Amino acid sequence: MNTKVNQTKYSISELSKEFDITTRSIRFYEDQGLLHPSRKGQTRIYNQRDRVRLKLILRGKRLGFSLAETGRLFELYDADKTSVTQLSTMMKLIAQKKNDLKQQLEDINAVLLELNDLESNCQNTLAKITADQN
Repeated sequence: MNTKVNQTKYSISELSKEFDITTRSIRFYEDQGLLHPSRKGQTRIYNQRDRVRLKLILRGKRLGFSLAETGRLFELYDADKTSVTQLSTMMKLIAQKKNDLKQQLEDINAVLLELNDLESNCQNTLAKITADQN
């Protein structure tokens, strides 16, 4: 299918290769209502809009957005092409993700401190046991 430089139609295998994901993942995103390929018989034909959405889905996943959140942003964009509502919602989601990550970082740092203390206690106890045996 990939014959033109400025192509607007893609097969599922082309998108799968381009984004290094399985065709099953792409079909899953379609089942979730995030992609809407046309059909020619049993063959799915994706357009440029589907390609961009797939790219946004994968970027959103990498940034920690759920598929439901990504789908909501798509719905907002479809309803309001000026993107004002979409951008406002996106800003709220970004703020929430940043807060979540800051909390996770604090939790990780607390656990690392506890592990360091435990490790130090184990080393001290081991050193005492070894010294007592000599």
